[in-house]
Amino acid sequence: MDATNHGRNSPAGRAKRGAFKPRRGPSSPEAALPFGALDLGTNNCRLLIAHPSASGLSVIDAFSRIVRLGEGVSRSGHLSEDAMRRTIEALRVCSNKLIWHKVGQRRLIATEACRLAANGAEFIERVELETGLKLEVIDRETEARLAASGAEPLIDAEASSAVIFDIGGGSTEVMWMQLEGGKFELKAWISLAAGVVTLSERHDGGREVSIETFANMRAHVKELLSPFVQKVSELYGQGPVPTHLLGTSGTVTTIAGVHLGLRHYDRSKVDGCWLDSEGAGQVTARLLAMTYEERMGNGCIGRERADLVLAGCAILEEIRCAFPAPRIRVADRGLREGILMQMIAADRLKEVKT
Repeated sequence: MDATNHGRNSPAGRAKRGAFKPRRGPSSPEAALPFGALDLGTNNCRLLIAHPSASGLSVIDAFSRIVRLGEGVSRSGHLSEDAMRRTIEALRVCSNKLIWHKVGQRRLIATEACRLAANGAEFIERVELETGLKLEVIDRETEARLAASGAEPLIDAEASSAVIFDIGGGSTEVMWMQLEGGKFELKAWISLAAGVVTLSERHDGGREVSIETFANMRAHVKELLSPFVQKVSELYGQGPVPTHLLGTSGTVTTIAGVHLGLRHYDRSKVDGCWLDSEGAGQVTARLLAMTYEERMGNGCIGRERADLVLAGCAILEEIRCAFPAPRIRVADRGLREGILMQMIAADRLKEVKT
């Protein structure tokens, strides 16, 4: 039954079976309250809880779960009941963590799936009823700026320019950063209506990906990306090449893990590592030659990403071709870190003024 129908999925029905009941957390009145950031995307639900520190953030808890909220949205235009149920289960975990750690300031965002779905607003209301979380659906420009803010600390200190990209489930944000006056400024950005979920669904589901299908994926991404390439060329000269690329997404971290030969994904070895652009292309070729079962058996890909990783590779390949920098820096960080850094900066400014 669809969530828009009456009965057990109506607001009244949900209130009876799953209304939000908060858990109590530990008492620590002497400690400064931590900050919380939640990023609900088309594919993932991620939470980060942290205190400010001299180096930026001191993380005290984190949570990440693949929920595939946007599964099928590109075809039906609606969030499915199964996807919403999976997501709410993950959000209940997040809600309890926020309460347990007595999080003070928080920002809880939702992105492409909730922007596109006809029942996105209803889902946001349902989340608040069942979990107590008030999600904010942000626009694409805000998403791009937050992604850039979260990844910016990993831009090479010697760089004069960089392209930051965030390959999501429903969209891909690409940002041109330029060094001006001793700091990096976001000078141009685009949000492509193509992410790993939407692109794989558009091209036969992503399980069995032929060379022809992969080429079609790339052609679609190239068409979407071309206006941005033209814009940057007009701003900075024909065929600008950034000092390096900086990728923040499950795609680029997965590729890095495969490139490093990790048996299982290890954030400590991936976040901040460097890939040469040619090496990223070699990993893509290896993954394209694998069967779905072989991709599923890789410890850095697994069952949850096996049907999505090649769509991500297609997006990455087009970004590499459009901006042929020699190196790619890999960031296992992004929107959540951007949210936290902005809140902490605003809080510090408030303290200075008072």
